Amino acid sequence: MDFTPLDVKSSYSLLKSPTRISDLVTTAKERGYKALALTDENVLYGAVEFYNAAKKAGIKPILGLRLVVALNETDGTKLDLVFLAKNQRGYQHLMDLSTLQQTRKDKKISLTIAQISPLLGELFIIIPPQSTVFSVLAQPTSILTELANLGDDDSVLLGVNSRLDDVQIDTLQQLSKQLSLPLVGTSPVDYLNANDLFASRVLQAIDAGVELKDPTIEAGRRGQHYLHSKEQIVQDYNAKGLSAAAQKTVEVAALCNVELQFRALVLPHFKNQAGIPSQQYLRSLCIQGLKKRRVAPGKTIQQYQERLAMELKVIHEMGFDDYFLIVWDVMNFAHQQKITTDPGRGSAAGSLVAYALAITEVDPLQYDLLFERFLNPERAQMPDIDLDIPDNRRDEVLQYVHQKYGHQRVAQIITFGTLAAKQVVRDVSRVFNLPRYDMQRLIDALPHGLHVTLKDALKESQQLKNLLDDNPKFRLLIQVAQQLEGLPRHYSIHAAGIVLSEQPLHEIVPLQDGSDGLLMTQFAKDTVEALGLLKMDFLGLKNLSIMDNTLQMIRQEDPTFDLQKINFNDQLTLQLFQRGKTEGIFQFESSGIRNVLVNLHPTNFEDIVAVNALYRPGPMENIPHFTARKAGKEKITYPAPSLEKILGPTYGILVYQEQVMQLASVMAGFTLGEADLLRRAMSKKKKATMEDMRTKFIAGATEHGYSAQVAHQVFEYIDRFANYGFNRSHAVAYSMMAFEMAYLKVHYPAAFFTALMNAETNIEKLKRHVGDAKQFGVKISSPRINISESSFLLHDETVYFGFSAIKGVRRDFIAAILEERQENGKFTDLRNFIARIPERWQKQELIEPLIYSGAFDKMGYNRAEMIDALPKLISGIELFAGFANFDDPALQTAIDQRNEFPLLTRLTKENEYLGVYLSGHPVTQYYQLGQQLHATKIADLYPNSEATIIVLTNHVKTIYTKREHREMAFVNGTDETGAIDITVFPKQYQQFKEQLETNKILIVRGRVEYREGRGLQLVANQLQDVKKGQQKRRKQRWVLRILPSLDTEMVHRELNNIFNEYHGSIPVLLFYPATDKKILLDQKRWLENSQKAKKALGAVLGQENVVLQQLNSNH
Repeated sequence: MDFTPLDVKSSYSLLKSPTRISDLVTTAKERGYKALALTDENVLYGAVEFYNAAKKAGIKPILGLRLVVALNETDGTKLDLVFLAKNQRGYQHLMDLSTLQQTRKDKKISLTIAQISPLLGELFIIIPPQSTVFSVLAQPTSILTELANLGDDDSVLLGVNSRLDDVQIDTLQQLSKQLSLPLVGTSPVDYLNANDLFASRVLQAIDAGVELKDPTIEAGRRGQHYLHSKEQIVQDYNAKGLSAAAQKTVEVAALCNVELQFRALVLPHFKNQAGIPSQQYLRSLCIQGLKKRRVAPGKTIQQYQERLAMELKVIHEMGFDDYFLIVWDVMNFAHQQKITTDPGRGSAAGSLVAYALAITEVDPLQYDLLFERFLNPERAQMPDIDLDIPDNRRDEVLQYVHQKYGHQRVAQIITFGTLAAKQVVRDVSRVFNLPRYDMQRLIDALPHGLHVTLKDALKESQQLKNLLDDNPKFRLLIQVAQQLEGLPRHYSIHAAGIVLSEQPLHEIVPLQDGSDGLLMTQFAKDTVEALGLLKMDFLGLKNLSIMDNTLQMIRQEDPTFDLQKINFNDQLTLQLFQRGKTEGIFQFESSGIRNVLVNLHPTNFEDIVAVNALYRPGPMENIPHFTARKAGKEKITYPAPSLEKILGPTYGILVYQEQVMQLASVMAGFTLGEADLLRRAMSKKKKATMEDMRTKFIAGATEHGYSAQVAHQVFEYIDRFANYGFNRSHAVAYSMMAFEMAYLKVHYPAAFFTALMNAETNIEKLKRHVGDAKQFGVKISSPRINISESSFLLHDETVYFGFSAIKGVRRDFIAAILEERQENGKFTDLRNFIARIPERWQKQELIEPLIYSGAFDKMGYNRAEMIDALPKLISGIELFAGFANFDDPALQTAIDQRNEFPLLTRLTKENEYLGVYLSGHPVTQYYQLGQQLHATKIADLYPNSEATIIVLTNHVKTIYTKREHREMAFVNGTDETGAIDITVFPKQYQQFKEQLETNKILIVRGRVEYREGRGLQLVANQLQDVKKGQQKRRKQRWVLRILPSLDTEMVHRELNNIFNEYHGSIPVLLFYPATDKKILLDQKRWLENSQKAKKALGAVLGQENVVLQQLNSNH
């Protein structure tokens, strides 16, 4: 005898079952089953994965679904039903049922029989044993009778199983006769093994947000609803006299034959106004578009026409005319709405069609980009154009696509959030009712980094092992956490992807509600594509929002400004890259890549593209060679002289995948399509394909007149570097965007930093941006009660903090302030402000943050006076509220005069409320000392270097080492450019522990290291109180004022001569009054204290511009 499980849950019944589909199929095979159903609750998330896994294992897949159905809207009687698809039409009905269930307005109310009745053709409907079924005998015209008349003949079945008692079995047999519904075996499979009951309970407790009373006792219980072996189950059914019901499962399985349709992409047809074929329409758009583009230097119009004809031919032959029109249409909408888009991304930048249609802004002929890298006629694969949209305007674009193609043909794509190591430990700890402290101890014991599994953690972390050794409850917790790790926890929406369809989507995939009124597929992206749907990615990019907002500010002053027209040889922008001042610039923000820029000193746009491509794990090891060859310190060699044209721009180093393709084409006569296949084989490390390619390459190269030895060398060389090669189209497009941002940063710094700070949510980065902005000469002001808005605002060339940047200031309070100011004009002072705002906001704790962050500065009183007077002002205003002559000065509370808070207090409060020091940073008063100690600013630190820094300590944490139980410390310090973690090991801690307290300024010397997941840190070997360091300081300096008329090369040459002639030990500071810029010269150019030196300087600069300053010790 045989048996088929027809009532089976997987982990896609989210947080209900711990069964993974792969395990389900393997276990079913091991336990003797030939067929198997999957019937998750309400959804078909796992259907395709299950279908593929079962087919692969040689088991017949039966696709099903479990739903709760009500008799009607008034009668509350409900039944749990299992639906199984007999064929394609049945599967269509399963999808429709699931879609209906998942897109209803009110998810709490069950579907009714009337609602589902049109969708029951070609389905088996099984009514598993449940209380509603057993109470049916009392009310004959019940939900069962209704059901029995539905569906196809012989398709409604009554479930029974061997676990029921004799009375229940008897009842079901009577019912079966009475309603003439055959009995079928339904032994529910909620988990795979008897001892998985506990994991299942924990999972359900996570879902319900409840705790288990006694996990240790529960863990010992064994469950019934597991996948018994086939022999066992057949035996159990026979023992209960239910062999016919067991046999029925096999008959049902035999009648369920769904073949899923995996098919090539079906593109939606793009309807154009002219009603002409897509091929013609695309061609005419390209020709119009190309006329607006200029011909690149050294290229001819004919080259553009030939390339366009070639691309259009390939696009048409591969059937992608409509695809390009769909993408063009979306981009065209974005341009019309003045939504900033970037120059392009990915290999699409290699297409002239994309450039002609303004999908990209990269001219592939100018930058030698290959169309075949994007679309290869020798590789039938969908072109993939990802569209970057500012993240604050992505919705507008989605809504446009939604309207254009219709609700039934556009959907978002589902993704599943899984229970990763930390998350699962957190969740299970809650179910175990573990104290927060214990939970944190377990989480802290997990290694840092992405994709760390609990299995890894148990191998790597001694700390975790120690915790588990001492505590059986922890052991049980980690054991069950391991079982649940990686299971889907919830669904969310794919960040970028949407699908478009020619036919209504519900005919191809099951759906559910997405966000913003859109539908969402129940299948993840790979499945959706395998079913032939077009997936498009609209990526919301924060950097584009920054550019978008910057441009809006610039256009208010200069409406004609066009970012497309900037010069990519702009010297000021190149200097920004050379100085590594690329904080806030897309792709060039990290301290590592900024360090590379400084060493490499890019002198043109190509160098920037190369840095972008090389700064990745792997290719990085070529950076020193690239830098040395560019600087002429290392010989540039080519495997063969004729390859100089291809490898010349990158100094003989293979940087781009396109170079691999060009080498194969030039040397071995490969078509670019074949060369692209070679590139793919290399990056995928396919052994067999590589050997065929090698033979072909060497044969081709010898035919083209290269010796076999050179051919071998070049192939080896390509093989070594190909997996490092980066997509050049992508590097050019993204470097263009970086260059555009850098251009804005240099030429429009105030607008750029306003937009940058508005987009920044991380307070540490905001600190750095403020410091960076000041270096670029941008004036930054604390919030001002009469100027500021909710977010950062550029007003009269000054960037004002927004009110929402102040910690503890509520949104509705901000709205009230802005509304009052809008309606009744500016506030005159603090008293006037309190009197005018609604009474509910007249509270000391709400107004203090405004005062401390500087919102009432320059309005008659200093911060200390206002803070002192605040309680009296509030009570005075409450007292006189409603008096007509309230403005009578005699009645008003006096604000007493007192000294302003000291600088450190003001700064500490600014930092507390705004997260930054605005009136300065406590460290800046030691600027001179920093110059003399050759101290580095935190923002300029780079890994594997020795450095001296001057920092204010924010936070000191002392711990004991595990082995020797010695004290050590972690210190977080800041200067005006950023923050850094400082590690003080036991030896140094013993020596310097007196210095280690918060809010103290220290000189720290040590080694900079990069820690995975933690960023840079400084390992201290010396710490010193700054005041001690200062006592050893020099007491004089020369200050030379350089007026604009004297800021010439000639004057600087004469000054250099003086520095050489009168060299000494007194620092020299150049002061440019026009820009308020100060430069402390390096030691080589310091001067002696002599009349001769003073006279010589006066002759060049004018005596009034030369001062020998005496410094007091706290300067």
